[in-house]
Amino acid sequence: MSHGRRALLPPLGLLTLISLAALLFSVSVGSASLTWGDVWSVMLGEGEPLANTLVLELRVPRSLSAFATGGLLAIAGALMQVLLRNPLADPYVLGLSGGASVGALAAMLAGLGGVMISGSAFAGALASTFLVFGLAHGTGSWTPARLLLTGVVVAAGWGAVITLMLAMSPAERLPGMLYWLMGDLSYARTPWYALALLVSMCLVTIPLGRSLNVLARGPLQAAALGVNVRPLEWTIYVSASLLTAMAVTTAGSIGFVGLVVPHMLRLVLGNDQRLILPACALAGGALLVLADTLARTLIAPEQLPVGVITALLGVPTFLFLLYRSR
Repeated sequence: MSHGRRALLPPLGLLTLISLAALLFSVSVGSASLTWGDVWSVMLGEGEPLANTLVLELRVPRSLSAFATGGLLAIAGALMQVLLRNPLADPYVLGLSGGASVGALAAMLAGLGGVMISGSAFAGALASTFLVFGLAHGTGSWTPARLLLTGVVVAAGWGAVITLMLAMSPAERLPGMLYWLMGDLSYARTPWYALALLVSMCLVTIPLGRSLNVLARGPLQAAALGVNVRPLEWTIYVSASLLTAMAVTTAGSIGFVGLVVPHMLRLVLGNDQRLILPACALAGGALLVLADTLARTLIAPEQLPVGVITALLGVPTFLFLLYRSR
């Protein structure tokens, strides 16, 4: 095994243990608490019927959905920050999340479900991608600053469209749509598609880590070192769109995970994308699992939207990081 690969194992191993501990904690804590022994008995098929239902049908799917969503958002944020060479970039700032939300809400209002909502969210995110790139490009080449500003304006536009859709929605659908827009994992029962995408994207992006490291230094230097810059940039943007669409479809609109997690990991682990991307999958997943656990236990039996918890944690954390990096 090469020295570079050996260097990746300790931090990833530690993050894997933290993720497993977060999942186990999430499954055992709730309005009806279970001991770790109870959870283990359920996993062995020896649990009581009530514990089986609570763990296998409610908590495990929700916890795995939270883990997958957090990992997807963190990887998307890391990719966008490499593309723009700006730690403030993430799918929400650049309008990808807004486009995905508009697509998903339109599918909901049309009475569609399941795969159609996911497809509509991806179409919305991809449309936002083309819109931001097209407007930022203009008659010349785009720059990271221009792309970031264009993304902020497009995100504001999507926000206005979402407000209009909510204003025109039937009253009986409005509470559920509002709760979903704040980030809601209450109805997340099928985490397998999001988990499959998370694993697949890690397998696809890790081999690109060396090229991403070069691209982070600037497109001119990357081109001089033999990187095919424009296709790589489009690969990053389409990948981030797909990741964001799946996250929005699974859990609604959740902010700050894609912004804070990559930034914190770079402060601790450095800026090697071969390490940062899988670390984002683990750390983002663990963070959202813990945030969702807090959301459903803080005022139990009532539940808070998990997006509220990530915002309450993310805003002061990011301000602290900005203060330290002055």
